[in-house]
Amino acid sequence: MQSLPSWLIGRVAARGRGLVAEALAEQGVKMMHHAVLAAVSELGPIAQADLGRRLAIDPKDLVGILNDLQADGLTVREPDPRDRRKNAVTVTPAGQDLIQRCAAAAETANAQLLAPLAPAEARRLMALLARLHEA
Repeated sequence: MQSLPSWLIGRVAARGRGLVAEALAEQGVKMMHHAVLAAVSELGPIAQADLGRRLAIDPKDLVGILNDLQADGLTVREPDPRDRRKNAVTVTPAGQDLIQRCAAAAETANAQLLAPLAPAEARRLMALLARLHEA
């Protein structure tokens, strides 16, 4: 089983997720909360329903995450100026600060994941993984 590429990729992915999750936890953020916050930063202001579709998150789960982010002062929900029936989500300055800290923490975690490889090997691995992802 350990010779199967799918098994090895899965184990490495699990280790990578664990390292990033630990790094984000040190910043006081859960993985899904960070994913939503980062997506809002990149895409926002974005309608809440559109955000859920883009991230493939169940609407009930997304509401809970957005409630948490808003309670922490990281996002705001306001009527969407293009369609007042919808809420648009925007990142606050505090949310942007947290995203920057999380990005640095995730970069450190990913460097730790790739540490056993020489820089050229790490670049090659990333290129190969990108090819597999795009296939």
